[in-house]
Amino acid sequence: MTPPDPPSPEPSAALRAQLLATEHWSLLATRSTTQSEVLVRIGMLLTFVSAVLVSLALVGQATGFDGNFRLVAVVLLAIASVIGVLTQVRVQNVAMEDLALVLAMNRLRAAYAELVPGLERDFLASTHDDLAGVSRTYYFLGPPRDLSQVLGSSMVFVTVVVATLVGLLTASIVLVLGGATALAVALALVVGLAAIALSVGSGYRAFSSFWRGWQPRNPTPGE
Repeated sequence: MTPPDPPSPEPSAALRAQLLATEHWSLLATRSTTQSEVLVRIGMLLTFVSAVLVSLALVGQATGFDGNFRLVAVVLLAIASVIGVLTQVRVQNVAMEDLALVLAMNRLRAAYAELVPGLERDFLASTHDDLAGVSRTYYFLGPPRDLSQVLGSSMVFVTVVVATLVGLLTASIVLVLGGATALAVALALVVGLAAIALSVGSGYRAFSSFWRGWQPRNPTPGE
């Protein structure tokens, strides 16, 4: 009868620290690359929107803002709206990916603190992989998170841009169909606000769904 294999020796503290640091740098690189990519996407959207507005101004001067101008406006604003929605979807996906990366790095800090007792007091970011821990890492000044952090986010910025484009597209369609200017303005406002509401609802559902399925390993004490 073959004797059982001897148990594998526990890795040394130095080896564990090296492996944890390697994983930490990998997560940091992924986060940096993802953030850079989404900022480029937002920049491309704004460049395209600027080009559309300049093109509409030139076409308007050439056509005297007649019916042909309105048709061109509908086409260009429709294209800009589609690109805006696609950018918005990407920004929301990146926000969720960033949330997962922050949680992973919080877990790594907890592992560092386990290797070196007392190290946690030197961390500004959290070592807890729950909502309270994420809030601490995202906003070092402490809870509650300032509303300006949300209003100034890339997600809100892109949402406003897309809602504006969709509203302008709606107004252009109404004018092409012969509707009154007052009706076009009213529908543009309604559709723009609806676009903002849909975006906020979609982001909230994605955020809530994530946390319903998440099982923290190191929750914040008292939470």
